[in-house]
Amino acid sequence: MDRVVVFDTTLRDGEQSPGFSMNIEEKLKMARQLERLNVDIIEAGFPIASDGDFEAVRRVAQEVRTPVIAGLARANRADIARCWEAIQYAARPRIHTFIATSDIHLRHKLRRSREEVLRQAVDAVRYAKSLTEDIEFSAEDAGRSDIEYLSQVIEAVVEAGATVVNIPDTVGYCIPGEFGALVRALRERVRGLARATLSVHCHNDLGLAVSNSLAAIQNGARQVECTINGIGERAGNASLEEIVMALRVRSAYLKCETGVRSEEIYRSSHLLSNLTGMPVQANKAIVGKNAFAHEAGIHQDGVLKEALTYEIMTPQSVGIPENKLVLGKHSGRHALLKRYESLGYTLTKEHLDRAYLLFTKLADKKKAIFDEELIVILDDGLKHVPESYSLKYLQTIGGNEGFGSATIKLAHGEEVLADSAVGDGPVDATYNAIDRITGMPGKLLDYSLKSVTRGKDAVAEAFVHVQFGTHNFTGKAASTDVTEASARAYLNAINKALFERQRREKSLQVNAGSAEVFESPPAGEDHAADWAV
Repeated sequence: MDRVVVFDTTLRDGEQSPGFSMNIEEKLKMARQLERLNVDIIEAGFPIASDGDFEAVRRVAQEVRTPVIAGLARANRADIARCWEAIQYAARPRIHTFIATSDIHLRHKLRRSREEVLRQAVDAVRYAKSLTEDIEFSAEDAGRSDIEYLSQVIEAVVEAGATVVNIPDTVGYCIPGEFGALVRALRERVRGLARATLSVHCHNDLGLAVSNSLAAIQNGARQVECTINGIGERAGNASLEEIVMALRVRSAYLKCETGVRSEEIYRSSHLLSNLTGMPVQANKAIVGKNAFAHEAGIHQDGVLKEALTYEIMTPQSVGIPENKLVLGKHSGRHALLKRYESLGYTLTKEHLDRAYLLFTKLADKKKAIFDEELIVILDDGLKHVPESYSLKYLQTIGGNEGFGSATIKLAHGEEVLADSAVGDGPVDATYNAIDRITGMPGKLLDYSLKSVTRGKDAVAEAFVHVQFGTHNFTGKAASTDVTEASARAYLNAINKALFERQRREKSLQVNAGSAEVFESPPAGEDHAADWAV
């Protein structure tokens, strides 16, 4: 078996897409899970994009030690210097620099000649190489680039010291046979390419990102760039879980393998959904809630006789817990801890106490608790920001006509603040009351509810995206009461906004009177260039 290196860009390409932003602590939690998943490389972010992104990359580099930690940089010295400043703390740092090579991008975005871009690519790789050994170069929009020019650029950057060369289908334009042929042709044409690892980064605009990635692997690519749940710009990136399991299930045909611990896939997917408030669709391959569900009688009969009749992999192989009753209201902390350990979680005493408090509240409301609900209440209890405001009391009145009303009490430090409001239904009234108490009216951009399991007493997860001023924040919470879950999700977004405001104010105070000075980029560099590779 040939080994395919898995380059995870969930925290960079995935996180920069609308609705998927994470704060620093959330990025760290996701990075630690990616380490447990055993990905080879974590692309932690784009350090020059913002102070927050820089700090997140620096923290990941300092605290996540097993994988290679990569940072993205455009092909100019300012970007590369800032990237190195963030990733220098990594046990195994990588600078990932890129520039477009398609005539469409050269003409309309960069407004430079082929010769200028070639020189800039080489200069960027040489400068990056002076800082660290592991350098990846990406030819943005390679899928629509002239192959003669693309070959020329790749040959030059390998000669300049690139250790990895990435061929992105940036806009998801390619067809599998075409993309595989491109990879094969580059291997045949480019002198010295054998000295570097050949990588691919495919987008899903035509729903072909995974197919294109597998076609590239069949034609010699040995690094694949992907994200958990396939998140990313526009229609997303190639899905990590789909690529990994395709290589595992069809190993005899594809003759390649990865080092990913597939049993951590479901946990990784679920964690990302909870951090971003973006659940995967029910029929999503590998991790969707219907991926191992059978309703048709013929299918049920076949699976009961032999699972292989309709299942090409087991739920356990990707870490999906069986949907079975496990605990009730008479269970104690020890039983709860043991169950979490069997699900793959290691809890501190503080985390166990928080989870147990939520568990007992849930157990008082329903007879049986499912594994999926245990995971949800654990995630709900592990707050990533301090709770400036927390829910103490909520009463709502609503109906199918007219306004709803809400009376609410919030704890704020030692104070308990109360107010009432009306709105277009009980949830809207609740949010209006919260706005009145906190003095932070937010614009609700997105709202969704998801049932974790089946039944009238199932736990519901509420997800919100809220705009405060010019910044957007996600909030999430879980409860058997959908109005309570909705209220607590909204408060979670408010607490994140307050925490971010305090962090920014503190950062401004610390940096008052000082300024970071970076070497100027090459003349004509467009700092509004697209971040996507």
